[in-house]
Amino acid sequence: MNIAVMVNLRARRGSERIGSMVQRFFPRARLALTRSLEEARTWISEQLRPNPPTLLLAGGGDGTITGLLNELREQGVALPAIGVLPLGTGNAWARVTGAPKPFVALRQLAACGERLPPLRPFSLVRVEGKVSPFAGTGWDAETIQDFKNYISRFPPGPLREASGGLRGYMGALFTGVIPRHTFGPGNPNVKVYNLGAPALTVDPGGSLMPLPNGGTGALLYEGPAGVAGAATTTEWGFGFKAFPFAHAVPNRLSVRVYGAGALEATRNMFKLWRGHHPLPKMHDFFVERLRMDFDREVPFQMGGDLMGMRRSLEFDLAQESVQLVDWRQLGRIFAA
Repeated sequence: MNIAVMVNLRARRGSERIGSMVQRFFPRARLALTRSLEEARTWISEQLRPNPPTLLLAGGGDGTITGLLNELREQGVALPAIGVLPLGTGNAWARVTGAPKPFVALRQLAACGERLPPLRPFSLVRVEGKVSPFAGTGWDAETIQDFKNYISRFPPGPLREASGGLRGYMGALFTGVIPRHTFGPGNPNVKVYNLGAPALTVDPGGSLMPLPNGGTGALLYEGPAGVAGAATTTEWGFGFKAFPFAHAVPNRLSVRVYGAGALEATRNMFKLWRGHHPLPKMHDFFVERLRMDFDREVPFQMGGDLMGMRRSLEFDLAQESVQLVDWRQLGRIFAA
């Protein structure tokens, strides 16, 4: 099997030790230990574009995987099967596919010999020519920046590591986002327009149904938005099921707009985390393409990486999809 492996050394758990594990299990693999997008770009250009791999293992978080996908697309490399090694912070795609710890993952892959492991297809969200498993605006994007500011207070070492996971995100949320929205201007307002085929939604029981007056060009929602985004996967990381219906409709984006204020969201935090439905002021749409227009600039993130401020955004379903290693199924085969 033609395998290439990239490990992001700047990811939370990225290290040269992971590279040593790779070499132990796959001595012929093309391995890159990178510290920047430029290093990854050069490796793709020199090593992968002339001879695209059958399987690409990516060690990092969702931002690493998203950046890798987009760099492959920009360089005209056909997307190979991708195995996500959970070395980041939130690790949404790794969790959805059931990725084990890197040593276990590599051992199970090595047991496949020359055969590809079980794969699971995922569609992709496209915004401004880039693709990602999820993208959005609002509290999630603000929390990413607050999280970076929060952990920067700690010197490199064990204390920063201990503060870099879920604890750090919760710290950023409760010391930054919630107070800012509680005592500040509150949520922006958004207008959400359907630009594709007639939209679908879910009823209170979770069953799919056509959205009344949801045809092409329709205004699907107008009002406050604490969070507004689109996804093709259920999670945002840490097990937070932000898009519980993401896999309900093939070839559609799952779009959610949450119109509650910060204090109400805090009271409903555990329901939000579990993807509880129905939830007051939560609006679900399934579309091919849509536009969001905000009444002020809002922070925007793709795959957990901040992309800056936006006043208007168009989301659509990317033409290409990606095949991810289904670690959960591979684990069952390995156990049998």
